[in-house]
Amino acid sequence: MDPDKLKDIKLLILDVDGVLTNGSIIYNDNGVETKIFNVKDGLGIRLLMDAGFDLCIVTGRLSKALDNRCKNLGIDLVFDNVRDKASVFERILDQTGRSASEVAFIGDDLPDLPLMKNVGLAIAVADAHKVVLDAADMVTSAKGGCGAVREVSELLLKAQGLWDKILERFF
Repeated sequence: MDPDKLKDIKLLILDVDGVLTNGSIIYNDNGVETKIFNVKDGLGIRLLMDAGFDLCIVTGRLSKALDNRCKNLGIDLVFDNVRDKASVFERILDQTGRSASEVAFIGDDLPDLPLMKNVGLAIAVADAHKVVLDAADMVTSAKGGCGAVREVSELLLKAQGLWDKILERFF
């Protein structure tokens, strides 16, 4: 991967199941869906947003658990129940004012491939499908739902010279 690509990113698009979660979906006896989100990924998202990055969710499913997580994190740009993820890409660019070269997308499975082909930096989580791993510009060392988003967040912040300033806030 060209490290300069990290310097150009201003918008991070995330898939949900298999990226923000480990891909497990839990239903209780009443049919209520539960997802488990990684708190470290959440902090990574907040750090990016605080540094001026745009964040967007594109997912094929509807989920109240995701709605709650996005509200908690302050992510307003959410496209759910999307069959063809590439179909919303132009709308995302229009709404954010970003160009394709300024966009990174993290995915894990076959429905993510069309969107991965359109962005400036295509990222796969470590446990992504083999075809997705082969199509990615970069592969995280962490699995989906286990800190992969945090890993990417820190890489972006470090590449753009923002990491040390962020660390100062915590000391």
